[in-house]
Amino acid sequence: MTHAEQLAAFVVRISYDDLSEMVRQQLKIRILDALGCAIGALDGEPVRFIRMQTEDFGGTNLCSMIGGWQTSPDRTAFYNGALVRYLDFNDSYLAKGETCHPSDNLSAVLAAAEYANRSGREFLTALAVAYQVHCRLSDEAPVRARGFDHTTQGAYAVAAGVSKALGLDRIKTTNAIAMSGTAFNALRVTRTGTLSHWKGLAYPNTALGSTHAAFLAMRGITGPPEVFEGNKGFMEAIAGQFKIDWSHENLERVTQTILKRYNAEIHSQSAIEGILELKREHGFTAADIEQVEIEIFEVAYNIIGGGEEGDKTVVRTKEDADHSLPYIIAVALLDGHVMPEQYSPERIRRDDVQALLRKILVRPFDAYSRRFPEEMPCRIVVSLSNKKVFIKEKRDYEGFHTNPMHWETVVQKFERLSQPYTDASLRLKIIDTVAEIDAIRVEHLTRLLTRVHVP
Repeated sequence: MTHAEQLAAFVVRISYDDLSEMVRQQLKIRILDALGCAIGALDGEPVRFIRMQTEDFGGTNLCSMIGGWQTSPDRTAFYNGALVRYLDFNDSYLAKGETCHPSDNLSAVLAAAEYANRSGREFLTALAVAYQVHCRLSDEAPVRARGFDHTTQGAYAVAAGVSKALGLDRIKTTNAIAMSGTAFNALRVTRTGTLSHWKGLAYPNTALGSTHAAFLAMRGITGPPEVFEGNKGFMEAIAGQFKIDWSHENLERVTQTILKRYNAEIHSQSAIEGILELKREHGFTAADIEQVEIEIFEVAYNIIGGGEEGDKTVVRTKEDADHSLPYIIAVALLDGHVMPEQYSPERIRRDDVQALLRKILVRPFDAYSRRFPEEMPCRIVVSLSNKKVFIKEKRDYEGFHTNPMHWETVVQKFERLSQPYTDASLRLKIIDTVAEIDAIRVEHLTRLLTRVHVP
């Protein structure tokens, strides 16, 4: 069998009984976390533009968009996926050479499950498949160093998860994987230099295209089965040689994914927690600061610290700000937290944060790089104008897999993000429905999501 056929065989053989109790609980935590992020993003600028386009272009009313409309499954995957991703507050998975956001798969799997009138158990199983595929390909076939985006592996994950939700057989699942993997090899320039709306829309676009591919496969359209190992295939052209024995894979990878405590790029989380702890412990203010030095692992330095992906002291937009460690640390010091309101245009432009971010120096530290991704280490040195110096070293944060975030904390996050767009009754119903999703049908959840208020 080709690698795609082996992957398809894995997708088809998996059942709800293969999900451990821990996996079921962790999936529910991540669903609620992602839905909170999605509802909290309803007033985002690009989200409004996508909503306008969907209203103009239409689509058969088959699947539910958060906020009250219905459209085709692929467009639903795009819109709801844009909501999950826009705030950059959803979960992550750290591999040695790649970082991905597995809950980016939620919108496509949920749309397919609603279309196929699946049970909550079938939905959880399909989502677990998408998580496993996305994370394992990030482990074994990283593409960032070769100039490709992490959405590249996501094309296989979406196709696998949607195929599972639709109940496709092995041949059709192979075709879905083959078409999707061939078509959606995205460039890393999305996340380097000057950042744009596309940073948050690249994966939703993959969700749209890969969902479309899976439905084509459902109709009987075929794709290149040697997409991985074939002449000019994924291995030769992009990833290099790798091996995953899908016959021995389980569904446990979701337990190694991590949640964000703060609304900022994932590699910044321990540094944010550390700077806020220092501020509470010693009582200094932003006005007292002469300089902040942060030593951190190389991946964080390259992505958000001013390394190979560009200068992070020029911050003009939300997309710049949530991928700039100097801005993130500066606004945390000034405001005492990092949430969506820290990325309003008015907040970003203010002189206080623009001046303070230039006092924050970031550099890579080899010893920390060697400890990543098993840890998220950093060392923070705060020097005050009165010559006092405070130091803190961190190895993780609340939400990392060594210090996991519990259901109750995620409920609080969901409540905070969704409060402007829901009443207390609806929030409670969504929370309870996610908690009980394996005992009900998917439509109970999607019906509630249509009742969310759109600004």
